[in-house]
Amino acid sequence: MTNSPSLPATRGPADHDVRDQIIHAAMEHFAHYGYEKTTVSDLAKAVGFSKAYVYKFFESKQAIGEVICANRLAMIMQIINSSIDAAPSATEKLRRLFRAAAEAGSNLFFHDRKLYDIAAVASRDQWATARAYEENVRLIILEILAEGRASGEFERKTPMDEAALGIFLVLRPYVNASLLQHNLDTIPDAVLQLPALILRSLAP
Repeated sequence: MTNSPSLPATRGPADHDVRDQIIHAAMEHFAHYGYEKTTVSDLAKAVGFSKAYVYKFFESKQAIGEVICANRLAMIMQIINSSIDAAPSATEKLRRLFRAAAEAGSNLFFHDRKLYDIAAVASRDQWATARAYEENVRLIILEILAEGRASGEFERKTPMDEAALGIFLVLRPYVNASLLQHNLDTIPDAVLQLPALILRSLAP
């Protein structure tokens, strides 16, 4: 339905093997030590180059983290899109959006905690990749609302942007990684009760 979060701009030749080596080393270091405890010097040492050479490809550690974060968020976006694309109605798409977004994020938290921490930093510090991901979720909500209004499932009085923003704000604690980690215990109830409440408010 929507595009995946775009990758941030990087330096150096686009097809250069060194870029992939740096990203691979970063993923290993971030997974083992965490994003905030890893330095560019650590990554340079891991790939056998100087720190100055690494900066030819990435302007900062954050730029490297953004590439990794964008890849992870793109995977979550694929899960969301796959879940809702086959839904038979806008009503069911809204239900599936809540479940897919919350469960995909929590799965990353429990199975890839150190890399989840990158997404949490990205959300906390509002990296471009995190902002793009949240905007994609908001656009999905707009698409579902438009479909539901066209089919007669949803009311048409509330301005579309206002309704979409309200739904997004309800969903945001389960989309934003820095917030999700504080709401993990509420996910089983949230993915059932929150869309049900919203759907009652959207009834024509």
